[in-house]
Amino acid sequence: MLHCTLPNLKLLTDYILNVTAVSASGESSSHLSSFMLEDIVKPDPPVDVRVSPLNIRSLLVEWSPPPTWANLYIFPLKYQILYQWESRGTPKSINLGPFESTKVELKGLTPGRPYLFQVCAKELLGLGKCSDWSLPVKVTIPRVKL
Repeated sequence: MLHCTLPNLKLLTDYILNVTAVSASGESSSHLSSFMLEDIVKPDPPVDVRVSPLNIRSLLVEWSPPPTWANLYIFPLKYQILYQWESRGTPKSINLGPFESTKVELKGLTPGRPYLFQVCAKELLGLGKCSDWSLPVKVTIPRVKL
């Protein structure tokens, strides 16, 4: 895979990129592709996802922004939470958000059930694409012993 660096690109500018491939025999093929920076932005996934119990049926999910996101003050992020569980062998999931903070309290969860939690990030105004999902964190809410 080849990489190309395009320095000093500006926001709100339409660029046209000409990619030409030349074979060893000298044959070539070109492809034109247009883009705007705002349309191709894709943050890295959030990191350091932590899940801690608050009470018998709620958890606090916290995370950190991707360390590669240069300036959160100029380009803030919003986040989505995905949590999954199995019910009678069938996978179930809920996708919540967007959230502008880096934590959320989830209520109404079932004690004794294992859950998987993941977080993704997107530029606050919705430009570009969502990041990949963070690494999953598995948590089981403890059952209350009587």
